[in-house]
Amino acid sequence: MANADHGGRPAEGFGATATGGAHTRLRAARLGLWLIAAVLAVRQVAVVLATPRGERLTDLETWVGPNGVLHVNGSLYASTRFTGTPFGGLALKPLTRSAEQALGWGWTFGTLLLVVALGLIAARALPPPVGRRTALLAAPVAVSLLMLSLPVRNTLWLGQTSIIPVLLVLLGCFAARGQRTSGLLIGVAAALQPTLLLFTPLLWCTGRRRAALATGVTFAACTGLAWAAMPHDSHRYWVHHMAGVGLGGPADGPANQSLHGALLRLGLNGPLEVALFLSLGAAVTVLALRRAVRCFRDGQLLLAVAITGCAAIVVSPTAWQHQLLWVLLTVTGRVGRRASDRYVWPVTVVVVMTLPATMILPNMAYLDPVRDNVVLLAALAAATAVPFLSRASPAWRSPLPTAHAPEVPARFRHVPLLPFLRRVLTRPNLLLELLLLRVTYAAYSQVRLAATGGSNSAGRAEAEEHGMQIYDLERTLRLDVERWVNHTVAGIGWLREFLDQYYTSFHFVVPLAVLAVLYWRRPADYRWARSALGFATLLALVGFWLYPLAPPRLMPTLGFIDTVHGVQDFSRPDYGTLTHLTNQYAAMPSLHFGWSLWCGVVIALLATRWWMKALGLLHPLLTGVSIVATGNHWVLDAAGGAVVVAAGFGLTYLLSGPRAATAAAVGRERTPTRKPVRG
Repeated sequence: MANADHGGRPAEGFGATATGGAHTRLRAARLGLWLIAAVLAVRQVAVVLATPRGERLTDLETWVGPNGVLHVNGSLYASTRFTGTPFGGLALKPLTRSAEQALGWGWTFGTLLLVVALGLIAARALPPPVGRRTALLAAPVAVSLLMLSLPVRNTLWLGQTSIIPVLLVLLGCFAARGQRTSGLLIGVAAALQPTLLLFTPLLWCTGRRRAALATGVTFAACTGLAWAAMPHDSHRYWVHHMAGVGLGGPADGPANQSLHGALLRLGLNGPLEVALFLSLGAAVTVLALRRAVRCFRDGQLLLAVAITGCAAIVVSPTAWQHQLLWVLLTVTGRVGRRASDRYVWPVTVVVVMTLPATMILPNMAYLDPVRDNVVLLAALAAATAVPFLSRASPAWRSPLPTAHAPEVPARFRHVPLLPFLRRVLTRPNLLLELLLLRVTYAAYSQVRLAATGGSNSAGRAEAEEHGMQIYDLERTLRLDVERWVNHTVAGIGWLREFLDQYYTSFHFVVPLAVLAVLYWRRPADYRWARSALGFATLLALVGFWLYPLAPPRLMPTLGFIDTVHGVQDFSRPDYGTLTHLTNQYAAMPSLHFGWSLWCGVVIALLATRWWMKALGLLHPLLTGVSIVATGNHWVLDAAGGAVVVAAGFGLTYLLSGPRAATAAAVGRERTPTRKPVRG
């Protein structure tokens, strides 16, 4: 597993094969990516160091605190929350003593350097052949992904040491000279994190038997040294706690992303849980090692290492979040024979490793088993199930191409179409679409709430002031019909119930239904419509942020009736039935009306029957009436929603051209018709 096997990267002749312009653009791109990586690193360090002591580097307090390892006499485990191996306690004491003297600064910057080294090694370990562009840009991209990942962010925040075992393994596999040195590094890593002993059979089965023997001998020597120096602690760790399962936080907590933790969260315990854990763990180990050996022989060395690391996560008694970096390394595997499927696995891995599980899956009880184990499921899939492509497969370098509509120039000559946003005619990958849809909506909800400082009370005064501005403007324009409509509808029982139900029920149902029908029946138009909806939503978020606005029902002096949520308690700082869920002052522009108008436009353009078009246009009309009648929006909010939807369609047109049918028609007009030649 040395660099001698990692051929294929062009090392000379770069200047002879690349034009000056391309070389300059590549250098600028590389510099920009390194700048992004530097900004992310500075931000992570600044967040840690700007936090008051006692709230940051809390796991480092395990070492340097008043009851930490460095200050207690006797057992390591008499200190606060120490969960490492006895060898870890013995070997890392000198490092933590220097961290204590530097008040955490040295530890934080040292961890940052380890992360950068990890990214550089991972970038150099990409499977050949590696193009010049990839070789130059891979390192800053890898470092940026590491900086964004939850394991690295937690490691920096908590002051953990979990980067060290991963780095030792990668050094042993890709940087060490000689099998003995490789085995020595991996053996030390296993002495710090015992489940990394899984690399021993990987080395053995791939013909690196000296490295495998050196790994086992080094692990035994380190563990024996710790046992001789600290026999009581060694007995407590290896016997009493069953390899550390009884140490640290509760093993059934969601932070433990191992198979053992998942079984405990499912309510299993005792001999049954132990038997299931051992049998399933053995099956995962066998399957993962077979896959890793195949990847190694295929020349995908980094993927082989990552798969083995994922298996170590699954079979470990405890796998805390800062120990889960192996999943991120599987991003190098290629999945999918179609070009449109190539991004599904990388995007899934990046989303799982950079976002909290609550943003990936909605907070529903029946999804708890999936949401609580999302990283474990990703590790399990990578280790046993994901169909990674072989380098011998024709789809490795030449996936089935994506069908595009003929290129059509933009209406405005000075705004050229973006090449990577050409009109795509094939259906996009459903898993990727669902994942992006969920993440986008979660981000939308977070931005809405953050637009007033994280709570409704934080922006109440400003939002009510803006509400009076809108009300005065409507009176000037003679558009102030909200109070009359609101009180009229409130007095008619059946109409009030109908509009309340329409307001609460159709906001999400109709857009999702339209997207589903387009995805299944009109995939090319689905992309066009989805892009327009996305742009409109992003523009609306800007409006929420810049202009928080109180809806009529939350204006205490104007006498509106909240027909949906009931009477408001204006004496409370956070009032309104839904204030704990979302920002109630995100009224301008109205996405209730904007999304309904988007539905109406799409249906009117794409429906084949007149009555379908009529129903499509009726939806924004009823939505507009309902948002005003229920006291949830001003009339000008609906106008703002129409503006962002129009802008969304306009941006989609400018960036990727007209919709598929129009593009195809233009292409047919440009194609000359050949007249038959008469002989």
